[in-house]
Amino acid sequence: MREPTFLILTALVGGALHGYGIILDAERVSEGRVRLRPGTLYAALDRLRAEGLVEAERDEVVDGRLRRYYRLTEEGAAALSVEAERQLRRARTAVRRLAASPYGSPA
Repeated sequence: MREPTFLILTALVGGALHGYGIILDAERVSEGRVRLRPGTLYAALDRLRAEGLVEAERDEVVDGRLRRYYRLTEEGAAALSVEAERQLRRARTAVRRLAASPYGSPA
């Protein structure tokens, strides 16, 4: 799973968000390292909807503009869980190897 997808799904774990809310949460979770662009975000959301990982929950109009809220599906939560576990296993392997290396324990 690519990092933007991981961040989008992670953002939606806490509940439905509109696009800008997803962008802000992804930036916060990545500690400012990743800032999703709107074009990238909406293309990813379209793909994730087609895959059944997210769905549109509701629309509202704010200042004359449509704001669509997206939510994680059960399939999306399952896919995120599998990916999070995979990343955790890889991180543990790196930490073990670093601890046993001449470089010492990671900071």
